[in-house]
Amino acid sequence: MIDWWHAILLGIVEGITEFLPISSTGHLTVAEKLLGLNVSDPGVTAFTAIIQVGAMIASIIYFWSDIVRFATAWFGGLFNADKRKESDYKMGWAIIVGFAITGSIAFALRHLVEGPLRSLWAVAIGLIAWSIVMFIADRVAERQVPTGTRAIGGGARDESTITWVDGAIIGLVQVVSLVPGVSRSGATISAGMLRGIDRVSATRMSFFLGIPTLVAAGSWEAASAAGDIGAGVGWVSTGIGTVVSGVVAYFSIAWLLKFVAHNNFTGFIIYRVLLGVAIIALLLTGTISAV
Repeated sequence: MIDWWHAILLGIVEGITEFLPISSTGHLTVAEKLLGLNVSDPGVTAFTAIIQVGAMIASIIYFWSDIVRFATAWFGGLFNADKRKESDYKMGWAIIVGFAITGSIAFALRHLVEGPLRSLWAVAIGLIAWSIVMFIADRVAERQVPTGTRAIGGGARDESTITWVDGAIIGLVQVVSLVPGVSRSGATISAGMLRGIDRVSATRMSFFLGIPTLVAAGSWEAASAAGDIGAGVGWVSTGIGTVVSGVVAYFSIAWLLKFVAHNNFTGFIIYRVLLGVAIIALLLTGTISAV
């Protein structure tokens, strides 16, 4: 069983880290391990996925007007050729295609994710290795900043230029975040910036693509691992963690969007590498075990 105060702590960790490019799953795995939980236990794995739904609900509330706009434009474009030229219609397809690609591949690899990858070695390697990709994407974005721009938004393309091709590529890269430590937001934002999309637009796209992806993942875990949750972790603790993650995530979203408008990801990259090195040191010294 997960105690209620453990659930609150893990909910806070999830809410803070879900949208930051530092890997929420990686941080949850470390936190769960430090709390003495068996991170390879099916119930704990399900708990980790389900409380992410709280963060996704927060993003739905935060971006509700955007979601309604995209949905309205997409449905309208299905029956009106003129509306298919609108950027919101194209964004709708980008999200749908990206989610379809991520969802189908993630479903096929679900047993790998729930098993061998639930290891602190995978977390440490994911943190360090993907930091290199983030560094490259960040530098590429900064080289594309329009002359005279005050913000450090990076990229030559804004949200209105995003198409289903961008959605497909970003959705494919999002699959890499199945490796704990990589970071779903880190993967998708990096992919967007490497496509020439500015940092703010790439971050917003990460949110939009993450909503159906993580809601689907959490719902699947809730349905398929209901027995493991009920008999082990406990539904009360799972509910507490989900609510806490949602409240904290709402404020995390607002902070991140303001941050990326005027800053690059160097601070996050340094943090990721240092955390990865620290985890490896703890593993090598036997201070903590990998699973």
